[in-house]
Amino acid sequence: MRAARIFDVINERRRLFGKAAGAIAAARLAGSSMAHAQSTTPQSAQGSSERPVLPFGPVKQINAGVLDTGYVDSGPADGRVVLLLHGWPYDIHSFAEVTPSLAAAGYRVIVPYLRGYGSTRFLSRETLRNGQQSVLALDIVALMDALGVRSAVLVGYDWGARTANIVAALWPERCNALVSVSGYLIGSREINRMPLPPSAEYQWWYQYYFATERGALGYDKYRRDFSKLIWQLASPRWDFGDAAFDRSAAAFDNPDHVAIVIHNYRWRLGLADGEARYDELEQRLAERPVISAPTITIEGDANGAPHADAASYRDRFSGKYAHLVFRGGVGHNPPQEAPRAFAAAVMQADNL
Repeated sequence: MRAARIFDVINERRRLFGKAAGAIAAARLAGSSMAHAQSTTPQSAQGSSERPVLPFGPVKQINAGVLDTGYVDSGPADGRVVLLLHGWPYDIHSFAEVTPSLAAAGYRVIVPYLRGYGSTRFLSRETLRNGQQSVLALDIVALMDALGVRSAVLVGYDWGARTANIVAALWPERCNALVSVSGYLIGSREINRMPLPPSAEYQWWYQYYFATERGALGYDKYRRDFSKLIWQLASPRWDFGDAAFDRSAAAFDNPDHVAIVIHNYRWRLGLADGEARYDELEQRLAERPVISAPTITIEGDANGAPHADAASYRDRFSGKYAHLVFRGGVGHNPPQEAPRAFAAAVMQADNL
């Protein structure tokens, strides 16, 4: 008993030291303090074509749930875990510059390819290529279980933000803190059936394109051209360059990529069925559950993708909270466009 108590004390001191080190590193990265109310981060987009395209990896593989998941694992093995989740049509390289900063601050940083991207593969040919929101969250829970990670700081944008939101809402014990670009993204198919004003509908043009067979065939044939167009529209002031795009576009060659993307958007509109075994989870998500974890939401001041005003989702977060606006032309992909500020925001969330 005495030895166990000493071990507990050592672990607690290590945890507190890690949080203190993270707070110091966050302050150094940010260059100044950031308020816990509506706040701004004055920083120009950093992910331009002038920045060198650095190697990121190595990519490891692990069986997790229905997937053989590809992931990068950086930093000390006993560090506080941060899970970084990418969106569509992007990949793990969105976090190629964020990861070293977090690892240097003592975090263990895990960056997985979502289903349908990169080296992640289904273990069975019989598994439905399902893109519904709850399933992607279950993939992350399965990955955490496979890696022996009980809880983590969950971080994401686009699909990754929605996935992190869902894990934080349905399995709060797995989420130490949350960083979510564009706020609360948990969806409801019933709400998605409601028409929007024409200007808002126009922003979702690709969703309706994907609802057609022509759209599915077109995305398959022109997936790189299509994805580059989305990058340009979603981040109109980001000069990302061909090298950065090509590095990420390789992830779209995954044999299940098109099926997952098309199912995801058709499922949202009620045009494709999900799996009945996830109905209960989707019913809970349709009620827009409150997230209790300490949370930072982020918005880029030049985000060209559809996104809600921060005030519209403030009541979905009941714990400690801050909202940051990344200024200077930052668009839909803040971790790649403003990696230093993004890394600082992750550490700030962990120290709320």
